[in-house]
Amino acid sequence: MAPGLDFFKSSESSDVPVVQICPDAESDDNGASKSAVPQVMPKPGVYYNARLDPKNFLEGELSFDAATRLRQLLARPGIVIAPGICDGISARCALEAGFDCMYQSGAATTASRLGMPDLAIATLNDFVQSAQMVCSLSPSTPVIADADTGFGGTAMVARTVYQYIRAGVAGMHIEDQVQTKRCGHLMGKQVVSREEFVTRIRAAVIARDSFPGHSNFVIIGRTDSAQVLGMEEAVFRLKLAADAGADVCFIEGVKTAELLTSTVEALKPKPVLVNVISGGLTPSFTTKEAEALGAKIIIFSLVSCVAAVHGIRAAMQSLKKTGTDFSSARGMDPKAFFEVMGLQDVVSLDTKAGGSSFDVV
Repeated sequence: MAPGLDFFKSSESSDVPVVQICPDAESDDNGASKSAVPQVMPKPGVYYNARLDPKNFLEGELSFDAATRLRQLLARPGIVIAPGICDGISARCALEAGFDCMYQSGAATTASRLGMPDLAIATLNDFVQSAQMVCSLSPSTPVIADADTGFGGTAMVARTVYQYIRAGVAGMHIEDQVQTKRCGHLMGKQVVSREEFVTRIRAAVIARDSFPGHSNFVIIGRTDSAQVLGMEEAVFRLKLAADAGADVCFIEGVKTAELLTSTVEALKPKPVLVNVISGGLTPSFTTKEAEALGAKIIIFSLVSCVAAVHGIRAAMQSLKKTGTDFSSARGMDPKAFFEVMGLQDVVSLDTKAGGSSFDVV
């Protein structure tokens, strides 16, 4: 059997529960597990990997591996807050503010790298190149990345997972829109069949589980079907995604607090992600409100790029009007700007290595 496939049990097989031994367990001379505790699959057709059971991430120091750390944050109390970032500057600002997780928005990536709207224009290469840069700034800080539809069929979904893992991404969400997708808060969305959505999820899970070294990469199933087919269908699709191995469930465009609460309840014990965009389909929940409603992750997809538009637009208009950037700089000189970009880290590295290039900066 191909790597990763052994965690799936066919729904056509018997209803007898399956005992799944953690693949990392040591074996004695007879091949029997010495350290793993048998885990029982609750029903046929449901993915289960004992190594990734949330209870394995409840205790201990936070890992320096970003994917493992994200699983620890998901398993432990408290909501995971991930501000949307669009480039290196916004990522630096998020880290400076003390956030424990960041979100690489597809819309923000498309806007910052290409200057284009979120209409299936950016490619996998655009997303991966952005992720490589962002993840390198603080390798232990989890970055959740948008993966759109997986950029193609099952082979491309698997390729996306592999490239994201190599880039240092901690987790990704993959959705059920058609390939010519659009931002989840625009109208006119179309979605693929339930079967195709589940195939995407399963391909991502198989790719993650076959990655050399047992990756803890988190896979988030996202559905955009609520605005097209209704909330009942959206919840059903996410139940299918969870059974196929999605670690987290994400309904785009939840329109009320009551719907968020009922979604969380319907999908238990899977954690639920809520996406808040000011002026979008979902109410502007605060982090405390979302946590009280049962959400485990809250992302603010456009927080950085919308702020950037306002700030840069104002600066450009001021420069055009006054002929100087003095007021828009607000007293920030070049060195102060580079301090936000990690100047002291670079200077310290050079000094520790015996260099003297930056003794004076």
